Amino acid sequence: MCAAIEHRGPDSRGVHVDAGVGLGIQRLRVIDLETGDQPIFNEDRSVVVVLNGEIYNFQELRVQLRARGHMFATRSDTEVIVHLYEEQGRECVRSLHGMFAFALWDSRKRELLIARDRVGKKPLFYSHLAGRLTFGSELPALLEDPEIPRDLDHRALDCYYAYQYVPAPMSAFAAIRKLPPASTLTWREGEIEIERYWRLDYTRKRRIGSREEVYAETREQIEAAVRRRLVADVPLGAFLSGGIDSSVIVAAMARATSEVKTFSIGFEETAFDELPHARRVAQQFATDHHEFVVVPSAVEILPELVRHYGEPFADSSAIPSFYLSRMARAHVTVALNGDGGDESFAGYNRYAGNAYAARLDRIPISVRRALAAAAQRLPPSPEPASARNRLRRLAGSLPLSAPDRYARYMSCLDGEQRAALYTDEYRREIGDSLAPEIIRSAWGLHSGEIVDALLEADVETFLPGDLLVKMDIATMAYSLEARSPLLDHELMEFAASLPAELKVQGREKKVVLREAAAEWLPRDLLDRPKQGFGVPLARWFREDLRELAFETLLAPAAVDRGYFRRDEVESLLRRHVEGREDLSGPLWTLLVAELWHRQFVDAPRPAALTARS
Repeated sequence: MCAAIEHRGPDSRGVHVDAGVGLGIQRLRVIDLETGDQPIFNEDRSVVVVLNGEIYNFQELRVQLRARGHMFATRSDTEVIVHLYEEQGRECVRSLHGMFAFALWDSRKRELLIARDRVGKKPLFYSHLAGRLTFGSELPALLEDPEIPRDLDHRALDCYYAYQYVPAPMSAFAAIRKLPPASTLTWREGEIEIERYWRLDYTRKRRIGSREEVYAETREQIEAAVRRRLVADVPLGAFLSGGIDSSVIVAAMARATSEVKTFSIGFEETAFDELPHARRVAQQFATDHHEFVVVPSAVEILPELVRHYGEPFADSSAIPSFYLSRMARAHVTVALNGDGGDESFAGYNRYAGNAYAARLDRIPISVRRALAAAAQRLPPSPEPASARNRLRRLAGSLPLSAPDRYARYMSCLDGEQRAALYTDEYRREIGDSLAPEIIRSAWGLHSGEIVDALLEADVETFLPGDLLVKMDIATMAYSLEARSPLLDHELMEFAASLPAELKVQGREKKVVLREAAAEWLPRDLLDRPKQGFGVPLARWFREDLRELAFETLLAPAAVDRGYFRRDEVESLLRRHVEGREDLSGPLWTLLVAELWHRQFVDAPRPAALTARS
């Protein structure tokens, strides 16, 4: 199991085996390079812990714990966990400020505690079968255990075809689950108990005095979050795209330290290239800047993506994330990034679009249904962001409830499209789709303001299920640690307390962050349209990926799985390559899934552990 995730921590391997328990750790040395190898014990070795991640407030906790008589054998952040557990038990997670997945064994109680950080930066998979618990940071580690069956969870796969990722707590395998963010799992005498210990609260809004005070506090919160993440005993830098979020992080880093290394990748296609914007920010703050223009090859990198993600994952921005991580790792071990800014400060176009659609709910339902029917008669445009496609999407969702509208908006293949693709047998296998319920259950308790509801839904689903998975796997594939200041839970709590009108005003998004950052960054950079971190998928499926897509998706092995109607899949391919529609998202989703099946489902199972030497 350790060998399967050695890329996450190639610097040392630690193993602790005792009666009924085995813990393994692949460590990437970042803090306390000399004495911080794991597992780490308390004074009498009755408590042992392994940690993936970083505890940012470990120095303050260490002072407090030493004052209470605890003795430390290392200078590592990991060691505070065992002593904090002695003081607070499983409630110790509430005192930890950081990104983490850890496992702690209490030999006196014969109790295991595993926990995951508040936002879900660090992953944690587990399988609980007949009282036996197996867990790991990545799904392939669990597949090393021959006692875990590989039966698929087809309702989870249906969610993947909808959203391009498998939402927690599901995994692609029926016997394997994901521990949700902000949760602890306690195992004792074969039984497990899962508890959630944190959730953002959008109902408690602060009174706003002057907006300038809010902007100043926003800058202070960002600077504090960045300073916490600058503690390292290894080289450290930052990803810099030239967008608002990463630029704000670099600006705050430059205010906190004298030397900042920045890393940017560009593309030959100008529509996907942000290098000129990143270069301006690097010059403004005199960073040690590194650029790399890539010609991404999906054919070349696809097998690597499939292998590392371990279950179907079709966010195509994973491709540039892999290239960027590979480049940065040649210079640093830790890289800060701008993840989380959109989900805290409302940076996506869909927030403004869905807020507008919610106002149209006052229109009688009969009229909304008629508008939806009329919109569907409009032929789709080959340009995804065209006004016609936006109108089709908006009008088509008008008859739906707000959460169901958002579920459809977030779907790569909506319910009707999936139903058209699935064979009759596969529809029966799936039964009632869980995909809409993923968004409905995350809609949650909010202030009644639609923007807060949208933010909460994303923080509960899209952020941990897609964005954080993408970045964790892409960076750890190259033994690079990613830190995200805008995902600091105190900063997120501050952002959640701000009124929605400070985030979205009409078509203007991320208002408070833009205004706060105006003291650090030029206005034209702040006001330019959001570009995103993408690749030219549409062109690839008409050129580079065309042959692979036809051969893979229409192959007898794919058809014989009985999931999809061959004629519908071929129709998707032909409508796209002929330029009638942009179906690159659905095609990428199907292609990744089929290659994943070949690698993880069709491949031979591992030999029994007893047969290994």
